[in-house]
Amino acid sequence: MEVDSKIIVVPWDFTPVTEYALQHAIKISRQTRNDVCLLHIVDKVTSEGGMKAKQASMENRGAEVERTFGVKVKTHVTRGTIFKQIPEFVNDRKASLVVMGTHGMSGMQKLTGSWALKVIAKSKVPYIVVQAPPNDNERYHDIVFPVDFRSEEKEKLSMAIFMGKYFDSKIHILKAMRKDDSLAKKTNLNLNYTVRMLIQNNIDYEIREVPADKLGEHALEIAQEMKADLILIMTTKDITFADYVWGAKEQYIIANSSKIPVCCVNPTSAFANLGQFMYG
Repeated sequence: MEVDSKIIVVPWDFTPVTEYALQHAIKISRQTRNDVCLLHIVDKVTSEGGMKAKQASMENRGAEVERTFGVKVKTHVTRGTIFKQIPEFVNDRKASLVVMGTHGMSGMQKLTGSWALKVIAKSKVPYIVVQAPPNDNERYHDIVFPVDFRSEEKEKLSMAIFMGKYFDSKIHILKAMRKDDSLAKKTNLNLNYTVRMLIQNNIDYEIREVPADKLGEHALEIAQEMKADLILIMTTKDITFADYVWGAKEQYIIANSSKIPVCCVNPTSAFANLGQFMYG
């Protein structure tokens, strides 16, 4: 599949945080040549006239983006809930990526960190979850990349390679220090594989060792210190296991107080799509 035949989906509700998500999507689209698609969800009682008005407003915003940035923007309005319609749309359309603002859905469908995680877990593509505009309109300079013992860790490496290639990013690897010999061995295998692939792709990196307990909190602290542009994590549907791996629940990483964007990669589902996104 050609690189420019896929779309970047932005869930849209006309609030500032979804505008921030659009700004990130524009930044990515200008490098990848993917079209952007604004997706708006309305409830089942919204009239046809109301839906058409929303569609027209989105088309106007899309036209502004195309004139200003040369990025083609598609629009889609549908009825339902964010939990069903967003994953269904991105899976059916084989989207490359979703860029989603937290706290971006109004009323009863307001999107918080925990609700965002529910949407992400049902999708087959990576999500970048944002709370603020991009720090830089051209690059994602510094990306925090925790590495632990899970075999799925290798899957998020595709996203790191993508960012390194398209945005000249430096990958800041955080190696989780495990006391258990078996888990430490698995972590080292993941680390060695990560480093080997980054070297093969000529991507700059550094390695830091951090305590394995509360890995998520350590990742946030380091990201805040360096004013990172992105934190890259794997998601898991097992909340108990997530607590064991991360310490801080994933939703708190997603909705972090420093408003650092977080890229969430789902185990087993995002790898193939991202490969198409990166390499055609």
